[in-house]
Amino acid sequence: MADYIIAAASTSDLPDTFFTEHDVPVIRYTYSIGMQVFEDDCSEESRQKAYEDMRRGTVYATSMINTSVYAEFFRNLLRTGKDVLYLDMSKEMSSSYKASHEAAELVQAEFPSQRLCLMDTRCISGGLGLLVTECVRRMENGDSLDEVIAWGEANKLKIMHRFTVDDLNYLKRGGRVSNASALIGSLLGIKPVLYVPDDGKLTVAQKVRGRKAAIQALFEGVKRDMKNPDGQTIVINHADCLDDANKLREMLLKEFPSLTGVNISNLGVIIGSHCGPGLLTVFYFGDQRKP
Repeated sequence: MADYIIAAASTSDLPDTFFTEHDVPVIRYTYSIGMQVFEDDCSEESRQKAYEDMRRGTVYATSMINTSVYAEFFRNLLRTGKDVLYLDMSKEMSSSYKASHEAAELVQAEFPSQRLCLMDTRCISGGLGLLVTECVRRMENGDSLDEVIAWGEANKLKIMHRFTVDDLNYLKRGGRVSNASALIGSLLGIKPVLYVPDDGKLTVAQKVRGRKAAIQALFEGVKRDMKNPDGQTIVINHADCLDDANKLREMLLKEFPSLTGVNISNLGVIIGSHCGPGLLTVFYFGDQRKP
């Protein structure tokens, strides 16, 4: 058994069964509908319900995790007597990042003989999930905390993130496109294709016309990035667009027959609340990030 703990956030968009089966403590973000607040339980059922609600016009809002919640989470982990590595979203994508570091500084002072390590993963959603999965695998195979951290720092920027959205109004609400751009783009059927560069920000890589072209752009992006497909597992997360996810999966398996597989699951509610139904994402390891 390892002498340290790897903990993660629900925004890694892994299924809750992963956290249970691998004994990974998870801090759960929350979302609200009106005055009701819900915990991100990482279940397929909750995710599917959320996107069905959004298609009916229900507005989902998310909240940052405050310092005191982080502090209690970290405190309980360190009370086990073990060191801790915590993995969460890129600091450029999470307003909770600063609070987590403030909490870590407070709690570390209470446990001076133990280590509490927070990595700026530069990853989000299924990309973060890939990082968590691989770090946990290495821990379970006997790697030390220092070895896992070193691997994570050396490889986190090799995790590729590619997205396309179906409804520009969600990006408008989040301030990523202007009102005019959203209106014109919607009228013309423009679909942005987004990626995450080295700085960990969500960035528009290109704009195409129509959903079919957007899926093709995701596929072409993977083809450019993928240097070593042998034995690799690609992750596709979708926001209530399973048919499109299956189509992309078929394209990838045909292009890269040496893949171990392409896993498909619903996108988590927290990320999905900002991008809306129809978001299609693909995550995988490449050599370096690029548009």
